[in-house]
Amino acid sequence: MELAEIFRALANDKRLQILEWLKDPVAHFPPQVDGDLVEDGVCGLFIANKLDVSAPTLSEHMKVLVNAGLVTPKRIKQWTFYKRDEAMLSQAKKAIQSQV
Repeated sequence: MELAEIFRALANDKRLQILEWLKDPVAHFPPQVDGDLVEDGVCGLFIANKLDVSAPTLSEHMKVLVNAGLVTPKRIKQWTFYKRDEAMLSQAKKAIQSQV
């Protein structure tokens, strides 16, 4: 786990908002045709629409979150779905706390 990558991921308000929404996807996103919101994650297009950014901009945000290990991607058909990696988020929290 790279703390620098985690700090980079968390240093952006939009990425923090995405992580907050993904904590309870059913409360923040409509039902999906493909993929279960909880089991498979949220379609990137839903996240982009809610965040009011383009798909390429969302892709960059998600790349940072995935590289930090905080979010996992899953391909279903032509779509990418994202969900929080709760184990990594817990490890990241402990690592950050140990640095303070």
